[in-house]
Amino acid sequence: MGSRWFRNSFIYLLIIVAVVAIFAMFWPGRGGAEEVDISQVVRMAKTGEVRKIVVTGNNLTVTRSSGETVKSTKEAGTSVFELLGNAGVDVSGIEIRIKESSGFGNVFGVLINFLPLIFFGAILLFMMRQAQGTNSQTMSFGRSRARMFVSTKPAVTFADVAGVEEAKAELQEVVEFLKYPERFMALGARIPRGVLLVGPPGTGKTLLGRAVAGEAGVPFFSISGSEFVEMFVGVGASRVRDLFDQAKRNAPCIVFVDEIDAVGRHRGAGLGGGHDEREQTLNQILVEMDGFDTSTNVIVLAATNRPDILDPALLRPGRFDRRVVLDQPDIAGRLAILKVHIKGKPMEPETSLETVAKETPGFSGADLANLVNEAAILAARRGKKTIGMSEFAESVDKVMMGPERKSRVISQREKEIVAYHEAGHALVANKLPHADPVHKVSIVARGMAGGYTRYLPTEDRHLWHKSQLQDMLAATLGGRVAEEVTFGDVSTGASDDLERATQIARAMVTRHGMSEKLGPRTFGRKEELVFLGREISEQRDYGDRVAEEIDDEVHALIMQAHTTANEILTAHRAKLVQISRYLMQHETVEGEDLLKLLTSEAPALDEVAQPAPAS
Repeated sequence: MGSRWFRNSFIYLLIIVAVVAIFAMFWPGRGGAEEVDISQVVRMAKTGEVRKIVVTGNNLTVTRSSGETVKSTKEAGTSVFELLGNAGVDVSGIEIRIKESSGFGNVFGVLINFLPLIFFGAILLFMMRQAQGTNSQTMSFGRSRARMFVSTKPAVTFADVAGVEEAKAELQEVVEFLKYPERFMALGARIPRGVLLVGPPGTGKTLLGRAVAGEAGVPFFSISGSEFVEMFVGVGASRVRDLFDQAKRNAPCIVFVDEIDAVGRHRGAGLGGGHDEREQTLNQILVEMDGFDTSTNVIVLAATNRPDILDPALLRPGRFDRRVVLDQPDIAGRLAILKVHIKGKPMEPETSLETVAKETPGFSGADLANLVNEAAILAARRGKKTIGMSEFAESVDKVMMGPERKSRVISQREKEIVAYHEAGHALVANKLPHADPVHKVSIVARGMAGGYTRYLPTEDRHLWHKSQLQDMLAATLGGRVAEEVTFGDVSTGASDDLERATQIARAMVTRHGMSEKLGPRTFGRKEELVFLGREISEQRDYGDRVAEEIDDEVHALIMQAHTTANEILTAHRAKLVQISRYLMQHETVEGEDLLKLLTSEAPALDEVAQPAPAS
């Protein structure tokens, strides 16, 4: 920092000196004396107009009686006394001084002549230095932007990654190969060229890459796939060459490319705007990973959440030999992830991480990290010294649905409708044998929802039975049926429930073959955008008659669920009113209190205050 400041200060000083010197040369009255012939000087001396003559070599500086100064030049070898004496000039009245010319004066004169050139050169040098100081990449387009890590004290190790034990085992082999290559080479094993980490966003792909950097003990280059792509053709390929040149000089080493789908998309797909620069960059990556030069000891570690759009040449053995899948963690994985993230955070003794893990099905590692952070922030806002279950419960709702909308003002009638709606969900789910247990019911608005009912699955499911989906349909429609049974009318609050129920019923018929009438087959094939992964159409492989039958079957499933919910709520009308009254008073009920409320004996229907039907 000090040397840069000194260098910039020197450049500024040089520019100031040059400007002052130029002003000194061209300022009016300074250094602008008239140049005259030597014969004119002699004539002025004859007429008595000359008061003083200063002789410097062959140059004369003549001061006239009026004080004006003129300059002249005499012939070499001729004395000024001789010139004036031959012309009959009386030199007794003229002051004549002879000055010896110095080498310094000549050099200074040359410098004065070159001052404009020096001035503009200093400006050019200053601009170039400033451009380098501000990280200008004008002259280094083809240089790789990869960051190299060689820290002896890694910030992240495998101990900081939980819930992906299989992926850690795969990458542990890679780390051991780099540390002890002779153990594998003795058996003729070949070092893997590349490892592709595949998984949904937030499952820990980048974190696992950082952990490999911490465990490997070898140089680790990190770069994003988007950093290869530029507007200018050839820049990406040049950066790939420069990256692998650096890696080869530091071999054995690891190159981590995050979001490789930015540059590794399928070539010639046509959709999404094909970019020739991206294709040339991909070609260079293919050659560097497995071309003619196969003696390199460089492992490429890449991460993506879109393996379906990657080019087949990139995925073949010899380039990416291994594909490690990171899925959403199960209950045990979520519990391990929570234990990693609560390290260093004070927890209340009764805090149950097992319960938090059960409440968060479908949460990724990033979601769980955010959950713990939100709980810590909430505890700090409440002035607590430790984090408890109340903070975790609040944070789960916040991460899933958004913060509470406390400023939202609703009428007493709307609050009552929401209470009966959520009570209907909870009561139907509680009475069905294959539905998930209800964990929390609230009529406090969060996000876009006026209220919500949250379930607590007893286990992680990868397979769903028809009976489970049917009970889920009935519980989903429980809110709307509760409004019908209680008020004799329906509201728009069930629109999201109806959409979800329709999706479940259609998937049961067209995807899972759960229709007795249509049999065990699928219907239709989805067409998706190659680069966006979004469904743009569904190709029909059936006729209009079958389409009508599909609609009939979807309608039948929904109406069957509606009938089931109606029967339950009609038979337990008093319990429905009791739960709704409780929600009107307390707004939220969960855990043991909710279980007691659902399983306790309901009062007689005529003992419970019932709402007035809709007018």
